[in-house]
Amino acid sequence: MTTAEKTLRLTLGFALAAGLSACAGARPVREAAPEPAGHGGHASEPFAPSPFAVPLDAATLAKLPRETVQAAAHGESLDCEGVALDALLRATGALPADKLPGPQLARYVLVGARDGYRVLYSLAELDPGTGKRRALLVDRCNGAALGEEDGPLRLIAPEDARPARWVRQVKSITVVTAP
Repeated sequence: MTTAEKTLRLTLGFALAAGLSACAGARPVREAAPEPAGHGGHASEPFAPSPFAVPLDAATLAKLPRETVQAAAHGESLDCEGVALDALLRATGALPADKLPGPQLARYVLVGARDGYRVLYSLAELDPGTGKRRALLVDRCNGAALGEEDGPLRLIAPEDARPARWVRQVKSITVVTAP
């Protein structure tokens, strides 16, 4: 082995040892958790864990005020009724009762359908104090309960330019903190 090869091996050995030493002393990445809001050093109120499965059972939905919405999708006019998504999120603890604190701005709502279709809303856009995006989880349209093709629950966002984020056959609603 030549002197140059010995020097190269020695240099690589030191570099490897230094790299392993640095890795051993590195702090692990922390899981997302509630943190201070950063405004005046006050801690934010605790919020639901991530991911948080929002209950969609009849008892939970029956406790919430019902609203009506008129909307159109694919040339069809709809008069529907159900519960506001933000009211459901508040009632289940997924959205705070008061002003949305800074750490919660990194949370989103994932709505899944039986057929695998999924859409996403930011928690901030659904919060009336921040984004005011209206979305309703409906169970009745045009005077009748939703049929198998659309129900038993359907999410409608009447302000969206097109109904791409409307979800038929809602199966799950999950609130997640972005990584």
